[in-house]
Amino acid sequence: MGGFFGAVCKTDAMVDVFFGTDYHSHLGTRRAGMAAYDKEIGLQRKIHNIENSPFRTKFENVLEEMKGTSAIGCISDTDPQPLLIRSNHGTYAICTIGIINNANELIDKYLSPCGLHFDAMTGGRVNSNELMAALIDQKPTFAEGIRFAQESIEGSASILLLCDNGHIIAARDYFGRTPVHIGKNENGYCASFESFAYQKLGYENVTELGPGEIVELTADGMTQLMAPGKEMRICAFLWSYYGYSTSNYEGVNVETMRYRNGAIMAENDKAAGLAQDIDYVGGVPDSGTPHAIGYANKSGVPFARPFIKYTPTWPRSFMPTNQVERNKVAKMKQIPVHELIQGKKLLFVDDSIVRGTQLKETVDFLYDHGAKEVHMRSACPPIMYGCKYLNFSSSRSPMELLARRVIMDLEGEEGFKHIDEYTDSSTERGKKLRQTICESFNFASLEFQTLEGIIKSIGIEPCKLCTYCWSGKE
Repeated sequence: MGGFFGAVCKTDAMVDVFFGTDYHSHLGTRRAGMAAYDKEIGLQRKIHNIENSPFRTKFENVLEEMKGTSAIGCISDTDPQPLLIRSNHGTYAICTIGIINNANELIDKYLSPCGLHFDAMTGGRVNSNELMAALIDQKPTFAEGIRFAQESIEGSASILLLCDNGHIIAARDYFGRTPVHIGKNENGYCASFESFAYQKLGYENVTELGPGEIVELTADGMTQLMAPGKEMRICAFLWSYYGYSTSNYEGVNVETMRYRNGAIMAENDKAAGLAQDIDYVGGVPDSGTPHAIGYANKSGVPFARPFIKYTPTWPRSFMPTNQVERNKVAKMKQIPVHELIQGKKLLFVDDSIVRGTQLKETVDFLYDHGAKEVHMRSACPPIMYGCKYLNFSSSRSPMELLARRVIMDLEGEEGFKHIDEYTDSSTERGKKLRQTICESFNFASLEFQTLEGIIKSIGIEPCKLCTYCWSGKE
């Protein structure tokens, strides 16, 4: 996915943007960049690969190398950014969160007839930020251009621009699939994906932009350039997995949502008579822990950590880009607590079950160290569709999704006509899906949170949530 942070100040903005961007490191592991504006120097930019080193280590010298009273920074799981663009709007830096699924069509429709060209990446692909800038530049103002670009793309785009007058323009995605928060202090204003990023830096909340809303920030204030729309589809997966525990989206805190979510799963298990003789409840991986705490609190079963992750040398198991390496690192990090495993019946809550590649090794690891039973719960419904709005999954094919593979093995293509039944644990197909996965992974039992359950735990109107990856409904 990715995240961004920008600030425009009366004095130096670099320290705030450095730390503000660093607070978005949980949202991406591939690229990071910063751009700054200084009245004497103009616009500056640096981009680094962060696949093997976190943001802070790659940008630790940036305060000596760049300066400015306004700056933007981003963490990206997609293209290198921010880019510096020179156009009819002057020179500006741009970074985006989202994905463009119809890039080739847009190039053919709007840009090829004009004779424009792009800097091609490996495989001939165009950097999505460069394409976004080209669409913005089709219109006479930034606000009109951003709106035109957001309405033209298939996907999503929250956008942060740093202009050559030092102003920052922040735009939330047209349907609000990702958040944009605005903060202020005595020194200026900031825009951020995560509100806690600027709260830690001494900024106070001003507003969370509405879907499609566009604002311009200066050190002295905020001006609305485009009013928000009425229709919103914020990603529900932000609460289940991607969002940091201290994050708030649409006024709903991630950590407390996960407690509610786990409690609902415990209620569902009790009503169904499932897994009622358990010694300990645990979370896997770290983002599954608050869901597990909610489950434990509601069920009355003690919460425990039967294995601990060794993080000093490998803080993020998904850091390597190669799946084999990721699995190896995940395995090497797991250190057992034998007293909490040997002869115990364990129930783990995972934030989600996408491919299931690392989960099998985790369960084998627990049985190898003497677990009597391992029950598994997913804090969200079965993922049946690859995300086409935020690029949160790098799956190249829907068949990489565990639930899809199982359906194909059970019924072939015919099974995909009955996805609703496979999602529902009360149907014969739903029971077969869970039974098949249990047999394959050696689970004592498996259940997924229901769509109704996760929506209830978030607590905002269902029509304002995007649940496409679970329901296939836009």
